[in-house]
Amino acid sequence: MARSTTGLHMGSGVAAAAAAVGVVELAAAFFSPAADARTAVGTAVINLTPGPVKEWAIQTFGTADKLFLSVSVLAVIGVLAAVAAIWERSRIPVGTLAFVAAAVAGCVAVLAIPGARGVDIIPTLLGAVCGIAVLRFLTGRIAASEAPETTDDADVDPGRRLSLLTFGIGGLGLLSGVAGAVISRRLHSVSGDRESFALPSAPPPSPIPADVTPAGVQLPSFITPNKEFYRIDTALSVPQLARADFRLRIHGMVDREVTYTFDDLAKFEPITKVVTLTCVSNPVGGDLISNASWTGYRVADLLRASGIHPDADMVLSTSIDGFTAGTPVEALTDARGSMLAIGMNGTPLPVEHGYPARLVVPGLYGYVSATKWVVDLELTRFDRAQAYWTKLGWSERGPIKTESRIDVPRDGQKVAKGPVTFGGVAWAQNRGVKAVEVRIDDGPWQAAQLGAAYSDDTWRLWSFPWTATQGGFHTITARATDNTGAVQTEDQAPPAPDGATGWPSVSFEVG
Repeated sequence: MARSTTGLHMGSGVAAAAAAVGVVELAAAFFSPAADARTAVGTAVINLTPGPVKEWAIQTFGTADKLFLSVSVLAVIGVLAAVAAIWERSRIPVGTLAFVAAAVAGCVAVLAIPGARGVDIIPTLLGAVCGIAVLRFLTGRIAASEAPETTDDADVDPGRRLSLLTFGIGGLGLLSGVAGAVISRRLHSVSGDRESFALPSAPPPSPIPADVTPAGVQLPSFITPNKEFYRIDTALSVPQLARADFRLRIHGMVDREVTYTFDDLAKFEPITKVVTLTCVSNPVGGDLISNASWTGYRVADLLRASGIHPDADMVLSTSIDGFTAGTPVEALTDARGSMLAIGMNGTPLPVEHGYPARLVVPGLYGYVSATKWVVDLELTRFDRAQAYWTKLGWSERGPIKTESRIDVPRDGQKVAKGPVTFGGVAWAQNRGVKAVEVRIDDGPWQAAQLGAAYSDDTWRLWSFPWTATQGGFHTITARATDNTGAVQTEDQAPPAPDGATGWPSVSFEVG
């Protein structure tokens, strides 16, 4: 009675895919970062994904969205390889053809990476050859095992032996991939370059008042530690750009094109400024917002030497990995003090937050302003150019809305009867927050106690003392008022296309 070999064929496909990806990762370590086909394919997936799907991923996975995508890409590769291997036969090599098609797609994805060279497809080709060789070898062994028995050794189980062989080859592929990742990190990492960099001496920012954080409630630190600062960007693999390789090109609608090296920046006056950044994907009451002290140079000073044409109304900033953002010219040249930041909380920028340089623009959502690893500033117009997110249907200009968040209590938290203090944060960058009101259940709005105001460009922490007397479930709702008198709107709106709106509300239990 013939044994079913479907499982063995599928296993051979997965093992061949693991070997192929492992060889690509290992070989790519000795080429440029663009040679990593896995990352290149993932980047292509990000770029081709419709805006609503990207927004769903951010809302669902938050800062773990890139990990989810990386795992998903590997899972899809494994599934496709397993299915294709079922139909791999000597006369009709469907699996082999699938690997060839995957190699072509990988080469195209690699060449689409900014800065990629022709030789960067070599790791992909090597991986494809290895994967096909493994697939042909294992499926050949499977075919041989289906032939009439030619041995008297009844104790040998060909299926078990093939399974162990397949598992071993897949494991070697996995180890090769891990080794490649480790070697690549050592060869291409700019962590040493960052550690050897000392920030320029700049006037310190205004002192932070001692009462900036209300007492009696556990709220986020006014200054967010670097490791806790939110990160949302399109970089599947963090770009590694050394200071010696940094070039900032300013061109387009200007009198003269200017290119700055990192050393050239030293001729400008350094400044330090505390600014709260907010992601447009932040839902009502969400945590995609953080506050830091930034060190850098005024973008207005950098632009001045180029001579901006009076009809230019947008600066299209580009990252080393090709991401673009369109920022109004006035936001980069007015008194708000937009920065080319090189430091964060007293240290050089963390690599994942844009080392060696990024943009920090008070008052605008990050998708139109906060370009990391920035290397290009093109003066243009909104009616002539579109940036990454605006091409996907998001608004051209992204002023941050007046919003608030409830940090205490957490949703579903149980609160003991008696005195309790609730609290949270509110923000309206470029306008500042002058009041926060809180409502318990359907009761009247009551004024919350505000921590000291630092500046209009930073969030403001608030607290609300309350006495819990009635057991059961309750809700707390908050709303902020900015310094222009505008009150946070009750109207519910999703993040797309220009930022979420609505009042944050949390349910809690007293008992």
